[in-house]
Amino acid sequence: MGRLLIFIFAAIVLDIFAIIDIVLIDKSRVRAFPKALWILIVVAVPLVGAILWFIVGRQWGSRSQQQTVAPDDDPAFLRNLRRDEEQDERIRRLEQELAELDDDKPQE
Repeated sequence: MGRLLIFIFAAIVLDIFAIIDIVLIDKSRVRAFPKALWILIVVAVPLVGAILWFIVGRQWGSRSQQQTVAPDDDPAFLRNLRRDEEQDERIRRLEQELAELDDDKPQE
């Protein structure tokens, strides 16, 4: 009876861990089914659902290892680069305007 209780407790802990993992994992790392369906599977088929989640449903490894994008192909990098260039140009124009204002001599 004691071993059965330990087994049931371990299954419950594994299921809770699987559900928390499903909720917290990035959507792009979920395979086979949507996250909501995986939660339903883990709840409906307690021990087997959690094992299936960790074997089939979860993509292991970090996302950065899977998708390496060169800077010139990354839209966010290009957007930031364009923004930086625009800011530099605006600063140059303002400095030029200030220099022109300094050059103006007051008339007496």
